[in-house]
Amino acid sequence: MTPILLLGAGRMGGALIEGWRVAGAFAASDLIVRDPNIDPAAFTGALVNPPLEALGAARTVLLAVKPQIWREAVKDVVPHLAPDAVIVSIAAGIRAADLAEAFGGRRVARVMPTTAVAIGRGTASVFAEDAEARAAAHALFAPVATVVDLASEELMHAATAVSGSAPAYLYAFVEALEAAGAGQGLDPADSARLARATIIGAAALLERGGEEPAELRKQVTSPGGTTAAALAVLMGEGGFGDLLPRAMDAAVARSKELGG
Repeated sequence: MTPILLLGAGRMGGALIEGWRVAGAFAASDLIVRDPNIDPAAFTGALVNPPLEALGAARTVLLAVKPQIWREAVKDVVPHLAPDAVIVSIAAGIRAADLAEAFGGRRVARVMPTTAVAIGRGTASVFAEDAEARAAAHALFAPVATVVDLASEELMHAATAVSGSAPAYLYAFVEALEAAGAGQGLDPADSARLARATIIGAAALLERGGEEPAELRKQVTSPGGTTAAALAVLMGEGGFGDLLPRAMDAAVARSKELGG
């Protein structure tokens, strides 16, 4: 499936390249990178911004540009691609049918990853009707992510809301937790250290497996205690049970808008 052509090497494309390097999944020499806004020195060993004629060597094309500019980014590239090149898109909201049409009927897979692929701890939601395109997506992401296949393309909107966008939800929660701790009188630096270490430790316990989140929550919550008092707010009216569905609705709606 190599060489791999990356159309776009920004935050997500760069995270993937770093993850592949750490995992030993693909060598830099396996990569062709096309992005006018990058420093070629940062991609030592890869073929960076070569003439269009060189793109025909790519067996797999990873579309990693912003959804708003994807058509502009691919129009000059498509005529130079091999007819059997497989397209794997991480452009949020862009439908497989539109991708296949723009890429001249080539096989297409859609993936919604998270930037933790950079440390081999990402997630990747995959949709592809074509088995070879699905296999290509797995080959790209399995070394650096937990991969989930979606039964229908429509579910990609939900996967984007639940997984693709969710790291930002967690970071926002940690920001708010740090600020709330400082508001209760803690030194801001101490509040930050406590909040971050606590969240990381709790996530590690969850990853260890064997127990559901609800069970872990109950283990920390003594009846009538401080945690129960806080959860009465967080899980009460207007809390997580109301906020998260609204947040998912907003993310899904935007994903559909991006897809046109």
